[in-house]
Amino acid sequence: MTNPLLEPHELPAFSRITPDIVQPAIERLIADNRATIDELLKQSDFSWNSLIEPLELINDRLDKAWSPVRHLNSVKSSDALRAAYNACLPLLAEYSTDLSQNRELYAAYRSLAGSPDYANFNAAQRKAIDDSLKHFRLGGVELEGDDRTRYQELQKELSELQSRFENNLLDATQAWQYHTEDEDELAGLPEYARLMLRQLAEQKDLPGYRITLDMPCYLAVITHAENRELRQAIYEAYVTRASDCGITDKSYDNAPIMEEIVAKRQEKARILGFSSYAELSLETKMATSVDEVAGFLEDLAARSRAAAEAEVAERQAFAESLGFDGDLEAWDYAYYSERLKQHRYRISDEQLKPYFADRRVVAGLFEIVHRLYGVRIERADDDVDRWDDAVGFFRITNTADETIGHFYLDLYARENKRGGAWMDECVNRFRIDGKTQLPVAYLTCNLTPPIGDEPALFTHDEVITLFHEFGHGLHHMLTRVDVPDVAGINGVEWDAVELPSQFMENYCWEREALDLFARHYESGEPLPDELFDRMRAARNFQSALRMLRQIEFALFDIRLHEDPEITSAARIQAVLDAVRAQVSVVATPPINRFQNGFSHIFAGGYAAGYYSYKWAEVLSADAFAAFEEEGIFNPETGKRFLSCVLEQGGSRPAIESFRCFRGRDPEIDALLRHSGIS
Repeated sequence: MTNPLLEPHELPAFSRITPDIVQPAIERLIADNRATIDELLKQSDFSWNSLIEPLELINDRLDKAWSPVRHLNSVKSSDALRAAYNACLPLLAEYSTDLSQNRELYAAYRSLAGSPDYANFNAAQRKAIDDSLKHFRLGGVELEGDDRTRYQELQKELSELQSRFENNLLDATQAWQYHTEDEDELAGLPEYARLMLRQLAEQKDLPGYRITLDMPCYLAVITHAENRELRQAIYEAYVTRASDCGITDKSYDNAPIMEEIVAKRQEKARILGFSSYAELSLETKMATSVDEVAGFLEDLAARSRAAAEAEVAERQAFAESLGFDGDLEAWDYAYYSERLKQHRYRISDEQLKPYFADRRVVAGLFEIVHRLYGVRIERADDDVDRWDDAVGFFRITNTADETIGHFYLDLYARENKRGGAWMDECVNRFRIDGKTQLPVAYLTCNLTPPIGDEPALFTHDEVITLFHEFGHGLHHMLTRVDVPDVAGINGVEWDAVELPSQFMENYCWEREALDLFARHYESGEPLPDELFDRMRAARNFQSALRMLRQIEFALFDIRLHEDPEITSAARIQAVLDAVRAQVSVVATPPINRFQNGFSHIFAGGYAAGYYSYKWAEVLSADAFAAFEEEGIFNPETGKRFLSCVLEQGGSRPAIESFRCFRGRDPEIDALLRHSGIS
């Protein structure tokens, strides 16, 4: 039987990828790659064509085999697939470490960097070589003896631990449910939420309603349920996921895994000669030091604190005016915030959702991208293998009607799908032998699914999430760089990679943009001016509280990773408690184990880098300010952003791309203005 992961392919054959074929394919590809590298290093002289291109080819083949497996493990998880996926993690980690510690390969790259040919390479080629040399050094190529061996072990162990963290979180999330046939328990929930809970029950052949911890469900209950006991129950279940306090099986507790991850990261940093993992992490970012990151965050916190305290006091007073007695608890915050917002602005998700039907939102997003960058997007999933019937596949064409990229769009929450939203690479842009391999992206969300035969109706926040992830996708798909290591998001400093995604969020607030898709799903009437005005007025409702919440997460992350002594669950909790005491203006219940579900830093790529969201928001707000000045659909401004930022990928430092677009260094004023903070 042939193995589809080993066959040449433009797109993955998802329906043919079964757990039993995964490990044999990865083992075969790694073995082939090792043999090819050994042959390449027998050369007496190296050139781009004789060394880099062959390396890119074999790594591209491995990437295209592993990418659909990694993706399926996130969007269509099963015990068998998870086992196959986990079995491959140490193999891939060992291969990656061996590659980064291959001294002959390092010497070959150094010879290229020092050769006369280097001056004739284009900017992308030079950046790729320079980045590779840095990655060799950070990968331990210069280590000796026990340190070298231990570093290799750490890389494998960390890969496995991060996967276990994510698996525990998914299992704990899916292990909890609340079933009721009493509709009175759901008082306050909008009609769309009741229908969603009924559909969740029907999926399990249950009568009545089923509440889960999937994000659309959790947000509906915590925000709208009048039943305070129900709000408390779902809050406590959510914030104790994968912890010793969890209502679900304690075997999902991530605390021991966090301890190991943090300790091993610090050990890795020490072996490489850094004082902390935070210092190591910042080697590949725009920010130059922990002090710079902490100072940036603390400055934002100081600017936001007074406004946040006023927002908390106002919410408390409003709750008391409705008869609430005592201090609000964590499970009351979202509920009374929503009621206050409705009282002040007379606006709610239930009023807005009918204007954000899934197909119209997607079509409007595509039209916005067309107006900005001149590209067109059309559905192209005839005969394309997909992992779920609800997934769409799309083609992007340029002004010359040439196809320049593709993407899969997986919008809705469902069982056995990891929570959150993300963009991931399916295929990288790569030009070889006169032919260009076009980029393909996965765009994944967990938005409110359709109810019955009706279209899915999104909250405005869900629309923002979709636009955000699509911004990442554009960065990947609109690149003109032909060197995979620096094409699209590759090679972009982590604290700049959120620029294109956060930039796109702004179009969810502009009348001219909303007119392209915000229409009533039944009547087709556009979003009324009065409703739009109220939505805009509410944009910065409790924005200072939201700002402090993100700063809390970011400061916790950088403080956690700057001190090599913090390696126990108790110390991790103590760091978070200290940051909350410094930044937060609301009380957090002692049972809250946010860190046990903080997959961005314990299972993703944001360790000692979560500050990137705020750092990049300065860039994105300042970039959008140019469109505010020149017209949000100004074609010349759009063309400049396309050519200076999106097309460049990681072929040059992000600050150079920003200066190309804005003509100067970034300024914080636009972020503060957009956030309603003076």
